[in-house]
Amino acid sequence: MPKRAAKITPFLWYVNEAEEAAKFYVSLFPKSRIRRVWAVQTDNPSGKAGKVKVVEFTLNGQPFSAMSAGPLDPFNHAVSFMVSCETQKEIDRLWSRIKKHGGEEQQCGWIRDRYGLCWQIVPATLNDMMADPDTAKAKRTAKAMMSMVKFNIAKLKKAHAGK
Repeated sequence: MPKRAAKITPFLWYVNEAEEAAKFYVSLFPKSRIRRVWAVQTDNPSGKAGKVKVVEFTLNGQPFSAMSAGPLDPFNHAVSFMVSCETQKEIDRLWSRIKKHGGEEQQCGWIRDRYGLCWQIVPATLNDMMADPDTAKAKRTAKAMMSMVKFNIAKLKKAHAGK
């Protein structure tokens, strides 16, 4: 029996597209793969034996589990996945792939994927700029951030520098 790779693993509940979503997510990140797909072999509140599927997958080394088990609670902004990007090219690639695959753009670097899950595609330097002890720099960065949908690293750095 495979050993779980992490003590805490995010678990995502989908109506019926857990395997499809996991395949899409794996296509976005390096060091990612589907580890196992299996069906629950007993009747349960979500469906008959064999109808509820569980998917175990890894995204950039982080283990996840997902289940296709019918409608319960839709995803909302209370839980999202923040992806720290080193370059504008990485932000642009992830953003365009999620959007092209049915994603919905939202303010401040947030994008909801076609499955309802929210992602924050952010520059790796954003938190440092926002937490700058120079409050004028932090305020300019925050103001620039609030005006953006997809983040632009150069514009954030320019606002932070006061240019």
